[in-house]
Amino acid sequence: MKLALDPTMYADLSLKEMVDKTASLGYDYIELSPREDFIPFYKYPKVDKDQIKNLKRYCRDAGVQISSILPVHNWAGPDEDRRQAAVRNWKRAIEIAVELDVDLMNSEFSGTKYNPVVCEEKFIRSMDELIPIFEKEGVKLNLQAHPYDFIETHEGTMDMIRALDRDWINLVYSTAHTFYYDNGLGDIAPMFDSAGSRLQHVLFADTFNHMASDGLRYIVNPPAVEATVHQHLNIGEGEVDFDTIFQKLKEMNFDGIATNAVFAWKDKADWSSKLMLQKMKDGLGLSEKIGG
Repeated sequence: MKLALDPTMYADLSLKEMVDKTASLGYDYIELSPREDFIPFYKYPKVDKDQIKNLKRYCRDAGVQISSILPVHNWAGPDEDRRQAAVRNWKRAIEIAVELDVDLMNSEFSGTKYNPVVCEEKFIRSMDELIPIFEKEGVKLNLQAHPYDFIETHEGTMDMIRALDRDWINLVYSTAHTFYYDNGLGDIAPMFDSAGSRLQHVLFADTFNHMASDGLRYIVNPPAVEATVHQHLNIGEGEVDFDTIFQKLKEMNFDGIATNAVFAWKDKADWSSKLMLQKMKDGLGLSEKIGG
């Protein structure tokens, strides 16, 4: 199993500082999420051969590996020009993964839940263009539903993964999205059972149930505004049933990627990152106390 850090809380550091920080916190793997000087959200990658060479050297020197690369682009957005731009961005991101010797990428469905049929059509069109490139380059893909995406539920995600029908396209389960995945029930076990061997990657963070208190746990103004909320908190700070998550992962003999995806505590990021590594190790039965 690979225990990885999503270094979003360290995005202000240089690439070298980010890699060194990851190693100093006790992580062996980095999930390379969007950052402005590498592969930004929604925009064309900003990296050249020298930066790629340097990043490989930084990782080698620090004893850290890249477990996966996480691009997020509007490949399912309803606007066709932006969809085409997103596909161009993806093609370059795949090239970068290959140059980094990384054979796994993970991403979100994107698009918008307010136009799901058109977004699904755009997503399939994008995948028609990209699947041959993934297969040619030997790069695998893990997908997650995300709040506000045209697919927000676990069932919808599994349906789409089956529809794509490639053994190298599998599931990311983000624990911070649990209450979107099952419409506020928080019933973990059936989702993990239905995922089965398709579950290859778990993003760990806690959250509160946005549907509790008759949907009034969060109040947004004006009512019915197009806003989608959740948190990425330390395990134990929200309402996700992590006892069941860890139990199911042990029953499944999960051997994929477990990523710390907490973003809430940038002001005390080192404390949060160390705490989360220990909580993941304890919950997964990999406990080995880490230093201060």
